Amino acid sequence: MAKRRVIPGFGLSMGFSITYLSLIILIPLAALFIKAAGLGWAEWWNLLTTPRVIAATKLTFGASAAAASVSMVMGLLVTWVLVRYDFPGRRLLDAMVDLPFALPTAVAGITLTQIYAPNGWIGQYISQCASWIQTNYQPGGWLGGQVEDLAAKGAAYSPIGVFIALTFIGFPFVVRTLQPVMEDLGAEIEEAAATLGANRWIVFRRVILPLLVPALITGFTLAFARAIGEYGSVIFISGNLPMKTEILPLLIVAQLEQFKYEAAAVIASAMLLVSFALLFLINLLQRRLDWQHR
Repeated sequence: MAKRRVIPGFGLSMGFSITYLSLIILIPLAALFIKAAGLGWAEWWNLLTTPRVIAATKLTFGASAAAASVSMVMGLLVTWVLVRYDFPGRRLLDAMVDLPFALPTAVAGITLTQIYAPNGWIGQYISQCASWIQTNYQPGGWLGGQVEDLAAKGAAYSPIGVFIALTFIGFPFVVRTLQPVMEDLGAEIEEAAATLGANRWIVFRRVILPLLVPALITGFTLAFARAIGEYGSVIFISGNLPMKTEILPLLIVAQLEQFKYEAAAVIASAMLLVSFALLFLINLLQRRLDWQHR
């Protein structure tokens, strides 16, 4: 007797699924690559190796990786507090984690800029600290340039501002990925390890953390992917200076405003290929770790 299914007809449901995915994802991506194919490989290489594109690529992927890494560490701590402890205001704190999801990115960018600007609530103290370091230690080279920018502009209008914005929008992904996994662990595992003589650090490092690694990698991947394509919150706080604080999405928009559609498609296609390769490697690592812990 054939097994009854809730949704009848595998062929029909699969057909609708493929059609929907094609209309939403596959066809737009194919159109992007077709548009980029209007330029030859030599033009691709010349365009992607220009100093402006290389600088934007380094800032975009570097700041995204740094922001996702910080979100992974701090997200683990926040999730631990939300899951393991019961305290007044816990539900409010839990709801606040989702604010970057609900808040328009442009509003988030304007708010972060106001806070971290030289005269902002936090930016003024960053500027004062940077001025003190510049006066007393006079660092040189790349570090000296960063300190000088912080003293003059605060954290806004600098690569640090880009990092702050990307951390803001990527943080909830880590918490929401870790939270259900940590809730399923329970306290029995910790109690069993403690009865065997393990201290708190050993319990966390040898028992709890290995079980959380796949979820941590998933959260990192989601935060990293989200940060790479972020535009709205970054354009306000970065200052959009070519070769310094310009990100790849902004560079693509700049090419479109100059009616250089093929160039914009080439940059977007290369960005998509690199992002896909990085996400594929991260997911491959996650599956291997998940398989080892089974």
